Amino acid sequence: MHAGLPSLVLDGGSAGFTLHDLTPALLVGSLVLLVSVAAVRLSVRSGLPSLLIYLGIGLAIGEAGFGRIEFDSNELTQVLGYAALILILSEGGLSTRWEGIRRSVGPAAVLSTVGVIVSVAVVAVAARFVLHLDWNTALLVGAILSSTDAAAVFSVLRRVPLPRRITGMLEAESGFNDAPVVILVTALAARSANPADAEGWFTLLFKAIVELGVGAAIGLAVGWLGGQFMRRAASGSSGLFSIGVVALTVLAYAAAASVHASGFIACYLAALVLGNLRLPHGPAVLGLSTALGWLAQIGLFVLLGLLASPSKMGEQVLPAIVIGLVLLLIARPLSVIASATPFGIGWRDQVFLSWAGLRGAVPVVLATVPLTVGAKNVDWIFELVFVLVIIFTIVQAPTLPWVAGRLGIVEDHTTLDLAVEATPLEDMGAEMLQVTVGPASKLHGVEIFELRLPQGANVTLVVRDDKGFVPQLNTVVRRGDQLLIVTTAESRTKAEKRVREVSLHGRLAGWATGGRRAPTLAAAPAGVPASVTETGRAMARRLGERLGGKK
Repeated sequence: MHAGLPSLVLDGGSAGFTLHDLTPALLVGSLVLLVSVAAVRLSVRSGLPSLLIYLGIGLAIGEAGFGRIEFDSNELTQVLGYAALILILSEGGLSTRWEGIRRSVGPAAVLSTVGVIVSVAVVAVAARFVLHLDWNTALLVGAILSSTDAAAVFSVLRRVPLPRRITGMLEAESGFNDAPVVILVTALAARSANPADAEGWFTLLFKAIVELGVGAAIGLAVGWLGGQFMRRAASGSSGLFSIGVVALTVLAYAAAASVHASGFIACYLAALVLGNLRLPHGPAVLGLSTALGWLAQIGLFVLLGLLASPSKMGEQVLPAIVIGLVLLLIARPLSVIASATPFGIGWRDQVFLSWAGLRGAVPVVLATVPLTVGAKNVDWIFELVFVLVIIFTIVQAPTLPWVAGRLGIVEDHTTLDLAVEATPLEDMGAEMLQVTVGPASKLHGVEIFELRLPQGANVTLVVRDDKGFVPQLNTVVRRGDQLLIVTTAESRTKAEKRVREVSLHGRLAGWATGGRRAPTLAAAPAGVPASVTETGRAMARRLGERLGGKK
């Protein structure tokens, strides 16, 4: 052991951790958190998800690294992993807007069920004939690898303006697919451990449907009823209120799991309902859930890095590459085609969704399930999944922005929700949007008053060349500008839609130009010269006459 470094042995036993171990544990834990926070900047610059850095930290401080921390408890990893996934799903649901995923729920739900079945089947065939596994173990490998990690995708694409149809589907899929995958992996692991007591496939399918259905009902009920309770019991302390909201999402998981239903789908749906009820202290709730989500991700990935054995990884590199290629080039595309084609999703979107199917924490956590239930001859699965996640994250993640650009699905502006802790804004039911004007956006050259934002929305700040100023109504928008829009809650969707229309079609977007009547321009706003409005009216009249075939 290296001199000066604390000695920790984490075995998950009742006597494995004492008060004497608290100080070195706090020392190591706080240093790991500080390094993990600083590593986010490296993640953004490199284009790699932060999960790789956290896994690397776990390996570095593990038994084979310089930290020499001994940890080999699959049971504790599974327990803490499930707890972390609850917080991650909670943060995902609370931060997801229904307007953003509403049109993507259908295809995402199919991708999380039918798509999972297709992916499992394809990977199982490859594992059966390439790795020479029995069918149940092959299906188990396919099931473990079938869950995607949208958090890894968004950590790479946070600066790439993708259409809402893409991000909405990835968000919804990440929230939905954990639940059926956990059910499937648990059932297959139990079959491997006790083949004689295995239930029939139709029985398993029926149980899975019931567990998902009951879990969804419990989650929706807890979310709605809990939201009404929190609204009436709203505390003046935003911190206490936020704790109560997060506690409701955990309650949804526990209530569903207590009746042998899907706790993960209950947790996500409860959080989704709570996040869209416009409860008081919304920014504080998002702040706490985001912080807990980050803490859960850091702790989970570092823990998985501690559990991994680098000495066993070498022999799994080739199998991981083979299975990973099948997953990336065959299984994922086929699952996307089967799930997205019936909804009329274009081939460009399908190609990107196929490439964006990153694997992350969930498959690695689920790889511990066969070991905890006593399945035989499957101790190699954890290292296989661990190596596969690392290799294909390195391959896929940095190329996602390039793939999006080549497919032509990158938008020329971005619209982001901003969480601002300000009681006056909450009392007024106000929200804030940040709009970034891209290089090809037709917002360029448009004056502020020509945006014609809905009543209740206004551009309050423009940042240009790193300098901010309050715009006038005749201020001209330029490429690279960042606009801060303050809007009422009721006008938010209309304001975002209007900005999107102008970005795509220019200042005349949305005017009636079908040839039967000329477009009109509203009266000049205060501070705008009348000549500007008259010129606009004349231009609109001439345009309408031309489009209508008039002389």
